[in-house]
Amino acid sequence: MSIRVRFAPSPTGHIHVGNVRTALFNYLFARSQGGKFILRIEDTDLERSTLESEELIYEDLEWLGLDYDEGPKKGGEYGPYRQTERFDIYNKYAEKLIEEGYAYKCFCTKEELDTEREKASKEGRAYIYGGKCAHLTKEEIAERESRGEKASIRFRAFKPTILVQDMIHGDIEFPTNAFGDFIIIRPDGAPIYNYVVVIDDALMKITHVIRGDDHLSNTPKQALIYEAIGEKAPVFAHIPMILGPDHAKLSKRHGNTSVEEFRKAGYLKEAMINYMSLLSWSSDDERELFTMEELKEKFSMKRVSKSAAVFDFDKLKWMNGIYIRSKEISELLELCKPYIIESGLADEKYINENKEKVEAMLLSVRDNFTLLSDAPTYLKVYFELPDEITEEAMEMLNLPTSKGVLDLFLLKIAGKEYLDLETYRAIMKEIQKETLTKGKPLYMAVRCGITRSTKGPEMDSVATILPVAELTERIKATMEKAGMA
Repeated sequence: MSIRVRFAPSPTGHIHVGNVRTALFNYLFARSQGGKFILRIEDTDLERSTLESEELIYEDLEWLGLDYDEGPKKGGEYGPYRQTERFDIYNKYAEKLIEEGYAYKCFCTKEELDTEREKASKEGRAYIYGGKCAHLTKEEIAERESRGEKASIRFRAFKPTILVQDMIHGDIEFPTNAFGDFIIIRPDGAPIYNYVVVIDDALMKITHVIRGDDHLSNTPKQALIYEAIGEKAPVFAHIPMILGPDHAKLSKRHGNTSVEEFRKAGYLKEAMINYMSLLSWSSDDERELFTMEELKEKFSMKRVSKSAAVFDFDKLKWMNGIYIRSKEISELLELCKPYIIESGLADEKYINENKEKVEAMLLSVRDNFTLLSDAPTYLKVYFELPDEITEEAMEMLNLPTSKGVLDLFLLKIAGKEYLDLETYRAIMKEIQKETLTKGKPLYMAVRCGITRSTKGPEMDSVATILPVAELTERIKATMEKAGMA
């Protein structure tokens, strides 16, 4: 049978890191095996689920490059792919389970159940439903329903133990008296996760369920339902959770947790995919950098660890920097453009009309930043002269040779529109010869005069990208501010 896996998020907002990793492992497993990757929207939480949030899921998957084969927007032979469009299916199977004795109607009220739970808590034991309604006759059920009483539907834990096969944890046998009979449909008709997920996976021919190990405790209940409806359970693979740097479960207090937040911060999808693939998975050749195509070829569930993965924000940022430096400069400019515009350094018209110039600026600073959102900070030197001179720059400008170097530089660039690299270097050699100044006192004097800092892009770039008129204006203003005029 062809491999079929699914990613089944709830439409309550953007996809978060844990879900991204789950989606990615499902996607890579399917692609590595020539199988299908299915998107199912689990929207039975009617209070929190919205169509707007569903659209965010599509956006996030598209940005990440996780293309699905079947889903709400693409269709497929096993649809519909939204749970709210499948209620008639769930009700039909629930009726069948009741008829065959695997489920029964339960009239216990919330207040009664809460009282029982409170008693169990006081006695220091786990609460297990006592089976009060398990043996009601058809007549008793009809009578209670005629009085307007609403019933939930409970599934019988019909055998003492259930075996679950897991690709990561091996075979696990669960005693069913740990949870007892459980609700599959609430009194208001809303179906419960552990029930609908089985019906959906069975009817959608899902062969492997890859999900977080926080779902492991749900699996024995689901395995029982598979057996009751006469379907073979899929192969399960419960992947370890993702922890924050403090080894607590990753949450918002650790920083970015959603795809959208990472995207806005200036992370590239290539870095996100590459880094997320390494959370509890490793290649047999110990490499760390992979393209999506390479991941599709190399991914294997056999290489997934049982150990929880620690999300290392610094490593992700380091990896993002590598991918930034690998980009063609024209593509990188398009990626950085929104951040440049938002910063106010330049508008779209200026960038489009001066594309080659801005690309040259970006190329000169590309090796310094690790996030797309960092680009404006490093490009700022080209667009404005800082108000203040840094302490280190002031020290260089106060050297006895600096005024002579800058005066001569101004003299030699006068009348020119732009400096090319050959001209700039020739001028610096002439100044060195005429002032007998070399090395740091020579080159830093010019840098500090133009940028008011000892740091920044190579002066070869700054001196040749900025027009001579601006170089002149900057140096004169800096000399005056430094008391050198």
